[in-house]
Amino acid sequence: QVQLVESGGGLVQAGGSLRLSCAASGRTVSTYAMGWFRQTPGKAREFVAAIAWNGVSTYYADSVKVRFATSRDNAKNTVYLQMNILKLEDTAVYYCASTRTGVDRYYAPRGVREYVYWGQGTQVTVSS
Repeated sequence: QVQLVESGGGLVQAGGSLRLSCAASGRTVSTYAMGWFRQTPGKAREFVAAIAWNGVSTYYADSVKVRFATSRDNAKNTVYLQMNILKLEDTAVYYCASTRTGVDRYYAPRGVREYVYWGQGTQVTVSS
């Protein structure tokens, strides 16, 4: 039974930075990709970033490329999302998610349907 616990959200001024963390527990040691998604009221969950098991292959939505960076520490079963130059439109609940185990170690998908385990979400609010 896999559980993902997110932390690091909060209130930040536009132009500032936050780092989100996502810790996984209860899973077998095996390859899996991790993704970050965000959601605002009345809207569908939106892809933000993803990272493959290798910790090198990363993928970003056009709206956050350059500004955001995701990384992972497999020994700690933890994934991070560094968020820089935050904008008002970045305000959302952010979720981390995991694919099933045993996937390609060099690839991470972008689609919501590819992820089977989800964190509880953490609120990020950007103020002017």
